[in-house]
Amino acid sequence: MSDASLLNRSLNEEMKNSYINYAMSVIIGRALPDARDGLKPVHRRVLYGMYEGGHTSEKKFSKSAR
Repeated sequence: MSDASLLNRSLNEEMKNSYINYAMSVIIGRALPDARDGLKPVHRRVLYGMYEGGHTSEKKFSKSAR
């Protein structure tokens, strides 16, 4: 392996930059609601699963344990 492909960086700076990039991608991808419908991805998945399972507002109440 040649030394030309290795970069000499401070571990502290590399960890700081990498963590900031990761944290921002998580915040944008998971924590902020979407501007189109105001839902977070996890809430959108729950509602879609309920719709696919036939749990809509016009159906009668049913226990989730069944």
